[in-house]
Amino acid sequence: MPSWRPLAMIPVAIFVYFIIHLDFHIQLVKAFSQNDDAQDMTPFSVEGEISHHLNNNAPKTYSRHIVAVGDLHGDYSSASKVLQFSGVTNENDDWAGGVDFFVQTGDIIDRGDDTTLLFKLMDKLRAQAPQKGGTVLSHLGNHEWMNVIGDWRYVYPSEIKTFVTVENRQEILSTGWLGRSWAANYTTASRLPLHPSLGPPNTPYPSSSPGTFGLLSHSAISFVHGGLSPTYHGLSPFPSYINSLSDSLLRKLQFRVQPKPHPPGPYVGLPAGTTPEEAELYSSNGPLWYRGWATGTEEQVCNDVEAVLEMTGTRRMIMGHTPDFENIKSRCGGKIIIIDTGISRAYGGALSALSIRYTLEPIGTADDPENQQWEERELVEALYADRKELIADDRREIAGDFHL
Repeated sequence: MPSWRPLAMIPVAIFVYFIIHLDFHIQLVKAFSQNDDAQDMTPFSVEGEISHHLNNNAPKTYSRHIVAVGDLHGDYSSASKVLQFSGVTNENDDWAGGVDFFVQTGDIIDRGDDTTLLFKLMDKLRAQAPQKGGTVLSHLGNHEWMNVIGDWRYVYPSEIKTFVTVENRQEILSTGWLGRSWAANYTTASRLPLHPSLGPPNTPYPSSSPGTFGLLSHSAISFVHGGLSPTYHGLSPFPSYINSLSDSLLRKLQFRVQPKPHPPGPYVGLPAGTTPEEAELYSSNGPLWYRGWATGTEEQVCNDVEAVLEMTGTRRMIMGHTPDFENIKSRCGGKIIIIDTGISRAYGGALSALSIRYTLEPIGTADDPENQQWEERELVEALYADRKELIADDRREIAGDFHL
C-alpha cells in the first residue's frame, strides 16, 4: 500500500515558495525606492512640465538690420561695390541674406548709362530678398519724376541709345516694364518700424491699430529722397498721404499723351488736372526736392526736427538728394542723416552705405510680462569701402510686454 506522506508535503512546499518570493519582491521594491530617493528622479512631474513651459516662453532678443543707400545715378559698377561691401549682395550681385531691409532712396536714373541694368538689379533683389527673409524698399527720386514728366536735361545721349530710340525710352518709362515697376514697387516716402508690434513697413502713423502707441510708438525711421519739410502740408498720416498723392500724379503722367522731351522740346511741366496737393508734392518744399535739412544751420534744423519726428511717428529721418562727396552727413545727434555721397562716377564721390542695427533685449525675466524690462539699442554706422564710422549708439531701458 503506497505512502501518502509525500503528497501531504506539497501544500507546505508551495507555502514556503510563496513566502520566499514575496520577501524577495519586497526587498527589490525597497532597493529601487531607495535609489529613486537618492537620485531625486522626477522625470514626469508637474513641476518639470511647468519649468519646461516657462523656459519656452521666456522673453527673447529681437533684432533688425537695415542698410540704406543713396543716389546711384546710372553707375552699375559703383552700385555693385556698395551693395557687396555693405552685405546686401554677394559677389554675383545676388541677395546675400545678411540684411533684413535694403532701402534705396531714389535717383537711380540720369547722369549715367546703366539705367536698365540698375533697375533690373533692383527688381531681381526685390524678388530674391523674401526667399531669405529680406525686404527691399525702393523710392522715386526727383530724377525719376523728371524723366516721367519729360524733363530730360540730365539724360546722356549715350543712355538714350541703350533704349534704342527716344520713343522706346518714353514708352518703357511710362507704361512699359520700368513704368509698371515704378507704379507697383516704388514709393515717394516710407516709414520703417523697427519692431513688428508697430506693423509692417508703411503702416500709417498715427494709426488706430492696437499696439501702435506707447513706449515703442516712435521706434521707426522715415525715408524720402529729398526731405520732409517742417512746413510741408502732407506729413500726416505718414507716409500714406504722401504716397497716395504720388500714386495719383504718377498715373496722370504715365497715361497722358507723352510730350516731346525737354530738351529739345519745350518744358511742359505737370499734366492737366494736377491738383494743388500734387503740385506741392513736386515743389521745392515737397519731399522730392526739399534741401533744408542739409543746408540749414545746426540750430535751425535741430529746432525744427522734433516736430516733424513727432508728427511722422519716427525717431530719425534719412534722405539723399543733397550730396556730400566725402561722408554721410549726420545732424542733431543722428536724427537727420543725409546719405547721398555722390556714389556715381559722374560725381566721383565716396562709395557709402548706412547700416542700422536694432535690438530689443530682455533684462532678466519678470513674472508679469507687463513689467518685463528691456534694453532697446540702435547702432547707426556709415559704411565705406575701407572703413566704417559711428553715427549713433542710442540705448534706453523700457518696460512692457513686447514678446513676439
